[in-house]
Amino acid sequence: MLRFVVSSTFTLLLVASAVAEKPNKPVFSDDFENGHDRWQMLDPETWKLSTHDGNSTIEITERGSAYKPPVRSPGHVALIRDLELGSFEITFRVRSTKDTGNHRDCCVFFNYQDDQHFYYVHLGAKPDPHSGQIMIVNEAPRLALTKNESLTPWDDQWHKVRVTRDVDSGKIDVFFDDMSKPHMSVTDKTFGKGQIGLGSFDDLNEFDDVVVRRL
Repeated sequence: MLRFVVSSTFTLLLVASAVAEKPNKPVFSDDFENGHDRWQMLDPETWKLSTHDGNSTIEITERGSAYKPPVRSPGHVALIRDLELGSFEITFRVRSTKDTGNHRDCCVFFNYQDDQHFYYVHLGAKPDPHSGQIMIVNEAPRLALTKNESLTPWDDQWHKVRVTRDVDSGKIDVFFDDMSKPHMSVTDKTFGKGQIGLGSFDDLNEFDDVVVRRL
């Protein structure tokens, strides 16, 4: 009997250890090889499915947008359908396809409640109060939560981005290429569970290999 108890306890410990060491499985992934039906584009006319050398991506095609948000905030927004999370990690690859100067950017949207209540990361080339910051939109024009001074080194190549959000602590971390050190961070608890998305304020980008994990 004692041997059975010891054996069972050892087995449970092994299972618990394996579960603890196993990384969080993705709750969403998309490489766009089957199209972009899993995304809600707020202005579908400025997004397209592109294929280069047999690889599919989604791409912003125009700087202007017919989508006019009720308060000043990004005009190019693509939200993941049927997915709302509080704490999460999103990783993706992005390529800026036009050099527009200091505010050359891509954006990541999260804890998106509606068009006047959400956070977004603005990965602008040169930081200022309206560029290169973690932003909040809360029934008013976007406001920077950070005072980031790090440049975002855009060029014509692909880059990797990771954003993590912990609603319990309020922590938001943003990584650009270097996944060991945050490009910018902030703590804010204004918004909880909401949608996640990609896009740009008014620039041209190409996106691929999106993976979302629940934290």
